[in-house]
Amino acid sequence: MKYEKLIKLKNGKMCNIKNPEICDASEMIRNYNLTHEETDCLACYVDEKNVSVEDEVAFIEAQNSSECNIQLCAYIDQRIVGMAGVSQIKNSIKMGHRASYGIGIEKEYWGLGIGKSLTIACIECAKKAGFLQLELEVVADNKTAISLYKDMGFEEMGRNPMGFRTKDGAWQELISMRLAL
Repeated sequence: MKYEKLIKLKNGKMCNIKNPEICDASEMIRNYNLTHEETDCLACYVDEKNVSVEDEVAFIEAQNSSECNIQLCAYIDQRIVGMAGVSQIKNSIKMGHRASYGIGIEKEYWGLGIGKSLTIACIECAKKAGFLQLELEVVADNKTAISLYKDMGFEEMGRNPMGFRTKDGAWQELISMRLAL
């Protein structure tokens, strides 16, 4: 599914939200590594995922040719500063209507409207793909993300007090949220 939209950020800079291209593979890996180093709110640590450029190219090709899954990147001055995606949870009669949503933005660009723009874009794409429900999990301490999701219409479905276990053995509560499309 193809998507592209130019947005003006709160700081006046322009940001292009669009599908990545094959030539973006290295930049996507760089962005992924940085965002996973900068926050403890994402699903894994940077050292847990070793992706080669070839692996990332295959991922880009698969996402860009999919009729239902989507990967979007936020570009400022040709640099990827955030990524978000929608993936079908399971291709089956009972679960084919459900998709999961994930997002990561470089800390330097937090608070500029990129998260909201990527979320809106992914919701639009999920609707276009025919999904009826978009789901996510968010760390309960991530108040900014929770506020954004609630503003977008996501509702809390439940909580898992032992959702994430950090390297030091601490627990992070996860909130499961859903948006009826």
